[in-house]
Amino acid sequence: MELNAAVPVGRLRVARTAVPDRGLPSDRLTALSYVVVDVETTGGSPWFGDRVTEIAAVVVRDGRIAETYETLVNPQRSIPVFVTRLTHITPAMVQDKPVFGEVCPRVLDVLRDHVFVGHNAAFDRRFVQAEVERAGQQMPAARTLCTVKLARRLLPHLRRRSLDHVAHYYAVPVGDRHRAMGDAKATAQCLIRMLEEIGALGLDTWADLRRLLSARRPRRRRPSALPTGGLWELGA
Repeated sequence: MELNAAVPVGRLRVARTAVPDRGLPSDRLTALSYVVVDVETTGGSPWFGDRVTEIAAVVVRDGRIAETYETLVNPQRSIPVFVTRLTHITPAMVQDKPVFGEVCPRVLDVLRDHVFVGHNAAFDRRFVQAEVERAGQQMPAARTLCTVKLARRLLPHLRRRSLDHVAHYYAVPVGDRHRAMGDAKATAQCLIRMLEEIGALGLDTWADLRRLLSARRPRRRRPSALPTGGLWELGA
């Protein structure tokens, strides 16, 4: 099938095509709803026993924040001191809070029928999925969108794509940094701005977005290490 004209994004060229995106429906991005999720945890890996201490979800619909949900969670294990220093979540704050299994039905209700979004989405989704499965439930099938990866495509000039840097670029205030709702709200506001930029580029479907994220940048040509000026010649 013929390709339409490519859309330049920085140094990228994203081909517009009528070919279906590997079976996924090409939904309009403006018609989709998104749930931005952020979790605070006892450490970096659910596979090694780390647990969620706080979860927040912010639903974005029609270019605005439509719904929010947050709760502290009793992780049923100790919180390392360095984690408390970062998040300011102490053992005393969570000891009387519900365990994840008690809030799991509400969490699943909030997640259902939305694109799952996170700033480093794989981390948040991995922890949520581990907690959901531990509670004997199943994560709803959903597309996933990482705003770090999106920032790499849309904001190649930024030195870093941390939430602080991306939020500063979009003039988004970040309140309660390293707390679930503070980070989720800031990420949601950045997502809204990113979706506006994508729309301005003429990319308006989920298939367009996937092509943007998968487009390859041209490799930089490294200068030759060989001497110039004819001094490097075979047999010299």
